[in-house]
Amino acid sequence: MKLRYLKSIIPAAALTLALSVTSCVSDLDVNPIDPSTTMEFNQNEVFTKIYATLGLTGQEGPAGSGDVDGIDEGTSDFVRLIWNLNELPTDEAHCNWGDVGIPELNYGAWGASHSQITGLYYRLFFDVTLCNFFLEQTEGKTDEESVAQRAEARFIRALNYYYLIDMFGNVPLVTSVSTENPQQAKRSELFNFVETELLAIEPDMKEPRTNTYGRVDKAAAWLLLSRLYLNAEVYTGTARWTDAATYAEKVMNSAYTLSTTYKHLFMADNNGSSVNKANTEIILPILQDGATTKNYGGSLFLIASTHKDDMPYYGTTEGWAGNSCRPQLMAKFFPTSDAPNVGVTEMVTAAKDDRALFYGTDRTLSIDDESKFVNGFSCAKYSNVRADGASSNDSKFTDTDVPFMRAAEAYLTFAEATLRANNNISSDPVKNAINALRTRANAKTETSYTLSMILDEWSREFAFEGRRRSDLIRFGKFGGNSDYTWQWKGGTQAGTSFSVNYNLYPIPTNDLNSNSNLIQNPGY
Repeated sequence: MKLRYLKSIIPAAALTLALSVTSCVSDLDVNPIDPSTTMEFNQNEVFTKIYATLGLTGQEGPAGSGDVDGIDEGTSDFVRLIWNLNELPTDEAHCNWGDVGIPELNYGAWGASHSQITGLYYRLFFDVTLCNFFLEQTEGKTDEESVAQRAEARFIRALNYYYLIDMFGNVPLVTSVSTENPQQAKRSELFNFVETELLAIEPDMKEPRTNTYGRVDKAAAWLLLSRLYLNAEVYTGTARWTDAATYAEKVMNSAYTLSTTYKHLFMADNNGSSVNKANTEIILPILQDGATTKNYGGSLFLIASTHKDDMPYYGTTEGWAGNSCRPQLMAKFFPTSDAPNVGVTEMVTAAKDDRALFYGTDRTLSIDDESKFVNGFSCAKYSNVRADGASSNDSKFTDTDVPFMRAAEAYLTFAEATLRANNNISSDPVKNAINALRTRANAKTETSYTLSMILDEWSREFAFEGRRRSDLIRFGKFGGNSDYTWQWKGGTQAGTSFSVNYNLYPIPTNDLNSNSNLIQNPGY
C-alpha cells in the first residue's frame, strides 16, 4: 500500500483495519485502542490511519462509525473542531446556528461540559493514542521506510500535543497505550516534550518537498517548532523569539515558495494542476477527495458553512449558511470606511488586496440579528472550484485539500519574532518578510511595521483558517483584555471583556470524573 495513493486508499484503510479504533468520551483510558484485545498489526494501514484521522471522522465515510463517541460525527472532525474553537470566540467569525454549544463559543461563555470542547479533547487524544500504538508496534525497526514513518508519526503526535498545550494547558502526557489513569503534566513539561520530539525527528524526516504530497517533511517540523517558540511566553512564561525567527527562516529558505495566486490556495486543485501551483506553499495539506474521502468536516465544512446559494458558484450543492464575518474582520481590509455591499471581485478591487475574498451583496456589515446568515458579510475564501476549469469529483463532497500548514506562516512568524526580539523596533528583515506576503496579494507595502500592524496582518493573511484565538492571546487581546472588543464578545452586541480564564479551555468534566489525577483549569 503506497501513501502516494493516499486519497484513494484512505477509505479502504479505514474500513479494513484489523485494529478496532473506537473511543469513549466518558473514559479517556479505554480509547481509542484496547491493548488487551489481540489484533493483527498492519503497519501501512495503521500509518495511513494516522494521516486519515486528520481528514476523516471514522470508519465508514461521512457517518456511521465515528472515531469519537458522544458528539455528532461530522462535528467531531479534527479541522472542524479546531476551527470552531479558534475562530468563533474571536473578532473574525460568528455562527448564526442555534445548535447546542454554538452561542457559548460565539460569546466566550463555555463550561466544562461543552460538547465541542469535549469532542476536541478526545479527538486529539484519539490521534495521540493511535500514534502511540503505531510507535510501540514498530519499535526497533531500522529499514528506511519504517524510520521515516516513525518520524512522521511522532510529528503527528507532537502536532496533536501542540493543540492540547495551546487549548487545554495542563493535560496528561501519554506516550504508550495503557489502561492506567495517566498523570497530569504541566504546560511547560508538555512544551519541552513537543520541542524535544520535533528536534529529535528532524534528521529522520525527508528534505522539504521530497516526500509524497500529503506527508510531512523537515519543513513541517521547522514550522511547528517556530509556532511553538512564537507562543513560548504564553505556554511557559519564557519568551523564545530568536528561536521562533530561526526556525521560521529555515522554512522561508527551503524549497517551499509562496503561491503566486493567493486564492489558488483554497481551490479544488490546490494539490497542483496545470494552472494551480499552490502546492509549492502547502507544507501540510489535509487531503480531501469528493469521491473517496466523504466527510462533513474538512474542506466541505469550510466551504458549506460559509456559503449560501445566492453567492457565486462555489463547487458544491451544500450551502449551510452558518459562519459569517464579524465587522471587525472587515475593518482589517477597510480601516477608514465601511466595506461595500458588493460581490467578491468588486470587494477585492475595493480593498486593493487579493485576500479580501468576501461577499457583501444583500448583506449587512453589522450582526444585528444573530440568527440570520446575511447579518455579517460572507467569507468566500474557500471553494470546490478548480483553477484549471476542470470538473471536481463530486457534486456534494469536496476535493479541496485543507492547507493546514503553509509557508506564509513562517514569514509572519519571522517578522513578529524578529520585531519583538529587537525591542519592537522595525528593520529591513521585518519589512521584507511582510511585504513578500502583501506583494503576493497585490496590496500596498509599508516601509516599517509595528506589532499592532502585524496582528492585523495575521488576520488578513489567515482569516478563517483556524488560528485567530492563539494570535489574540499572544498579543494580550483575548481573555482579560479590556482595550479591544468585537461584536458579541462576552455576549453583548457592542462587545465586552471576558475573564482571562477563558484563554484556556476546561478539562472536560467526563475526564475529571474518570481520572482523579487531573486538576481543572482555573475558573471552571
